[in-house]
Amino acid sequence: MRHCSPICLLIAAALLAGCQQSQPKQEPPKPMSVLFVTPVTEDVTEEEEFTGRTAATETVELRARVSGYLNTVQFAEGTMVTKDQVLFTIDDRSFLAEEQRTSAAASQFAARANRLEGQEARARSLFDKKAMSEEEYEAVKYELAEARASHTAALASHEIAKLNLDFTVVKAPISGRIGQKQVDVGNLVVEDQTLLATIVPLEKVYVYFDMDERTVLRLRRMEQSGAIQSAMVQPVQIGIALADSEEFSIKGTVDFLDNQVDPATGTLRTRATVDNSSGLLSPGLFVRVRYPIGKAAPALIVPEEALASDQGRPFVFVVEEKDGKQIAVAKYIEPGPLLGSRRVIRSGIAAADKVIVTGLQRLRRNAEIAPKPQTATPAAAPPAVSAVK
Repeated sequence: MRHCSPICLLIAAALLAGCQQSQPKQEPPKPMSVLFVTPVTEDVTEEEEFTGRTAATETVELRARVSGYLNTVQFAEGTMVTKDQVLFTIDDRSFLAEEQRTSAAASQFAARANRLEGQEARARSLFDKKAMSEEEYEAVKYELAEARASHTAALASHEIAKLNLDFTVVKAPISGRIGQKQVDVGNLVVEDQTLLATIVPLEKVYVYFDMDERTVLRLRRMEQSGAIQSAMVQPVQIGIALADSEEFSIKGTVDFLDNQVDPATGTLRTRATVDNSSGLLSPGLFVRVRYPIGKAAPALIVPEEALASDQGRPFVFVVEEKDGKQIAVAKYIEPGPLLGSRRVIRSGIAAADKVIVTGLQRLRRNAEIAPKPQTATPAAAPPAVSAVK
């Protein structure tokens, strides 16, 4: 084993000391700078959002009530028509002849009944004077009764003939917009079978949408507790947005809730009536619906960017003091509906908490921070909001 000389040991110690002196002294990391806000308290009416379709309040299919050849079409397709406006005419010559024949037959039976009434009066006088047998008198009475019945049957046949003649003119049963004609002039139309056109009124339209069973149960529990009343007792107003708009500016009133939940979809069919005096809506349009859940109540609101997630559990970082240092503490929350760029917080934080809104990607739990209040505040959102989560 070789031994180092004292000179070698001296040189090694000197080199080690020089290396230690050349390394700079490491300073502790500076606290991370973050911005925070305090939750805003506003009255919020929570709403659930659904999709639906518009539908006509009535749909009338015009069909011929007599068979015949179509003579005229007296409307422009796709225009508004008024009640009792003439739309189609069917060749009426055979029906006019039948009406005249039954009218004549009714007159013939009326004359016969009048003649037999005179005979019956004379026969009754003779029978009272014992100048006519009872059998002869009853024969005259029965003949008169038969004539009267025949007259009644003739009148009924004449009424049917008049109705059929009237049915050769097809009129609008309601006012509304008429669709495309389904039969051209000259074609045969068959009684109660041939579809001529369709009319739908547009002063009002229905909006049908399907409410999920979770929302249905939530509303019913609120009704049982007395927090709200059923839509069938107190009308509920909904907001409606069309496919080309983000604004729920159209208003409707719920007037129908189905009596059972569809087991295939787990939804309850719901209907609202919407005023359409402007003529903007047509049956079949796609719409989005916001349905209010309960009444307006104070709620805490924070910017949406303040929310983070831990394995599906939403939380926010708040500023707290520990051992004289400002640290970021995570608090799990129950988020509510979205108001534009802000989020309602149902539980988990207090109104005085300082909620961190910047640097969440680099922020760690219980990390020391240098918090500053955020000066710019987001624009206020309307009090009625949708429950888009």
